[in-house]
Amino acid sequence: MPGLIGKKIGMMRIFSEEGFQVPVTVIEAGPCSIVQVKSEDQDGYQAIQLGFGSKKAKRASRAEIGHSATAGLEVAPSLLREFPIEDGAEYEVGQELTVEQFEAGDRVKVTGRSKGRGFQGVVKRHGFAMRPASHGHPMSRTPGSMGPGTDPSRVIKGKRLPGRMGGTRTTIRNLQVVRVDGERNLLFVKGGVPGARNGYVLVSK
Repeated sequence: MPGLIGKKIGMMRIFSEEGFQVPVTVIEAGPCSIVQVKSEDQDGYQAIQLGFGSKKAKRASRAEIGHSATAGLEVAPSLLREFPIEDGAEYEVGQELTVEQFEAGDRVKVTGRSKGRGFQGVVKRHGFAMRPASHGHPMSRTPGSMGPGTDPSRVIKGKRLPGRMGGTRTTIRNLQVVRVDGERNLLFVKGGVPGARNGYVLVSK
């Protein structure tokens, strides 16, 4: 089973059969149509290309419209992503994958783009400890020493410094599927997943 493209709806809590409250993220996963099947002979690797959502005709390019038409789609998907597979014979162009391929108790990994935090200092970005604050300090949130002095006379590569935080592709693994709603294409995953509300995510086993 390759996976699905989805959209993060938000977070809520549900109660387990034992009566414990469980924090979950609600993901609208699928349905996704197979737009293209990559083969070892023709493309050098095996994968399927899935399409999710729909794009307005005036927003889609001719190439996108033509590519979607070959798969029998009336409108171009809003997002295309590839998932590696082992056997391409199991899939065909135009086939639809739904959230029902997941079951409660499955372990999945979710990939998305983390929330952008802008330019941040070392305390927020890397979790540096602050200086003593009882009587005030002029350098309470500064990074401190940059490293050795005369030798090597430079800042070592990889030094944790202030800079852009977030807005990067992030994957969280081993998340538990708590509930699957096939009628509404909803996937309830225990814990948080990367990104803001309505952000696209990739869900796979």
